[in-house]
Amino acid sequence: MNLEKSGLLILAAFNILFLSCGQKRYAEALSPRESIKHFELMPGFSIEPFATEPNVLSPVDMVFDEQGTVYVLEMADYPYKPEPGKGRGRIRVLRDTDNDGKIDTAIVFADGLPSATSMLPWKGGLIVTAAPDIVYLKDTTADFRSDTKEVLFTGFFANNSEAQITSLRFGIDNWIYANNNGQEGEIHFLRKPGMPPVNVGGSDFRFRLDKGLFEKVAGSGQFGMAIDDWGHRFYTQNTLHIQQAPIGWKYLHRHAFLPSDNADEDISGHTSVVFQKTPPPYWRKERSDRRQKDYDESKLDRKEYAEGHFTGASGGTFYGGDAFPESYYGSVFTGDVAGNLVHRDVLVAGSDDPAFIARRAGSEMDREFLASTDPWFRPVNFTVGPDGYLYLLDMYRQHIETPVSIPDDLKKDMDFNNGENYGRIYRIFPAGASAKKAVIPNLRNEKPDKLVALLAHPNQWWRLQAQQLILERQDTAVIPLLQKMFTGNKDPKARIHALYALEGLDALTEADVRTALKDPQPGIREQAIILSERYPACLPQVLEMIKDSSVQVVLQASLSLGNYSGPAVVQALANVIRQYGSRPLFRKAVLSSETGSSTAILQLLLKQGLFLKDSNPGAVEFVNWFAYITGARNKKEEIVALRELLSDPAVKSEKKIQAAFGEGLANGLKQEQ
Repeated sequence: MNLEKSGLLILAAFNILFLSCGQKRYAEALSPRESIKHFELMPGFSIEPFATEPNVLSPVDMVFDEQGTVYVLEMADYPYKPEPGKGRGRIRVLRDTDNDGKIDTAIVFADGLPSATSMLPWKGGLIVTAAPDIVYLKDTTADFRSDTKEVLFTGFFANNSEAQITSLRFGIDNWIYANNNGQEGEIHFLRKPGMPPVNVGGSDFRFRLDKGLFEKVAGSGQFGMAIDDWGHRFYTQNTLHIQQAPIGWKYLHRHAFLPSDNADEDISGHTSVVFQKTPPPYWRKERSDRRQKDYDESKLDRKEYAEGHFTGASGGTFYGGDAFPESYYGSVFTGDVAGNLVHRDVLVAGSDDPAFIARRAGSEMDREFLASTDPWFRPVNFTVGPDGYLYLLDMYRQHIETPVSIPDDLKKDMDFNNGENYGRIYRIFPAGASAKKAVIPNLRNEKPDKLVALLAHPNQWWRLQAQQLILERQDTAVIPLLQKMFTGNKDPKARIHALYALEGLDALTEADVRTALKDPQPGIREQAIILSERYPACLPQVLEMIKDSSVQVVLQASLSLGNYSGPAVVQALANVIRQYGSRPLFRKAVLSSETGSSTAILQLLLKQGLFLKDSNPGAVEFVNWFAYITGARNKKEEIVALRELLSDPAVKSEKKIQAAFGEGLANGLKQEQ
């Protein structure tokens, strides 16, 4: 009898174990060697491990400094907020001691960092985002271990590791940019405690340590930022994998009366569809079904996607390297950690709209650059090395999602720390190539003339490193060499770096800006217009640039002209509205300024005719916003003048114009109250 009972118990235990295994919802981890077999990479490229566990764990950022030293930032805290003083973030120096092109040694540079997510080499150390701070770490004893720490900025949002200060980038304009996801925060610069704090709510962030400046910047990037050769900034958000802010923060806030100061433009020209190779995990499918049921029951026209669309876009990175085929230069690579894939966008400058368009390459219309069938593959970030290759950071986790967004019942069998002992960095390169072991930079003590020459290097990494070192050193002896490069080099990329290297040395002149305003490269003309704001004598030249062949240049001219007043400026802005008024960005650009929202511009548009017609949708929207601003500003003389203009026989019969005027004015007056 006892034996019978024992047999039944064993059988019951076996059945429970069998059923449990049969109902297993989540796959187990694979070794790097096995995981890479699940990759479907674009033909013509190869991929190999560069660094794996235990040398790297939970990587989220990687940089090469001017010496070619490799730093990787590990986010061991993810996805939880660390307790005060108990941060587990870590930075390691990765070393290839046997010179075989692969990492075999790791040294802990710094640890105990809370929620650290990004870093940028600066003056022999590292600037690191570790909310609520941005800190500066440096090794002063040459042992690859940080021994000094300085808090530069503090006050950033720190309650969600997926939505805080991150993605540090050195821009061609000498500013250091960071994504802030629009989160609130009173930011203090500890090097200048007397300066008033900046509230960064609704914006991203930028700063200049060489000038002691910090300010808000338009946009609400999450994790991933790509800056092209001409300073255009593109940023990643979970479901909106690539956005742009064509109008800067300072223009959108010249007065407080715009109906909307939203800067974000979704520039994806191919919607949010991705070609995913993995099914959605159980929890995501179940959560999406529940959400969709709620939307349907509430009769909301909304669709919740569990797969096949961007839901975890991450790490958008500009490819400015020189190792891939030429057609890949200027692409933006973005991972989707939920879809286990890497997507590539080709950026195209709009011909009639200033916002760029992100498109799929012709060879990737029905596939991704890389997609994996391993559900643990989490391509969270990328970097382009001095060798021109693309380095892919794989956080490699069973689950990658903030727990606060998952219903409690679905979390019962989920271990959000499962995978914290893994981490992979892969190197992607053209098929047939091999690791460029000889490409080891040694720029820290490079001669000044060599640094200037590197501003013309075909790889953006070298150009930016050289420009940054020129900025850090402040050696004015290179000014003649920079001036020669700016005026005589045939490569426009070299000219833009030389121009801003001069700016960083306080050697920029009005004559330089006038020359740049005439440059054949639109990106240089666009930057020159921004720089011309320092030199009012350049105004006549800028006035002419509303006729430029590039709409990006015309937009910047419209924005910069708004800093001025006078009949010539009114005429120029009216011409912009007549030619480009159908485009929302141009309407917003003109109306963002006092001059562009004055009754003088409406008087001129009325006098010139043609524009203020019901048949012109741009005119209807322009009048609506114009009237809103007038109402919100609530100056009696402006309201009277506007009413007189709208009673003119030429527009009195235009019913849509009249309705837009009435609606805008009423809404503006309500806002003022």
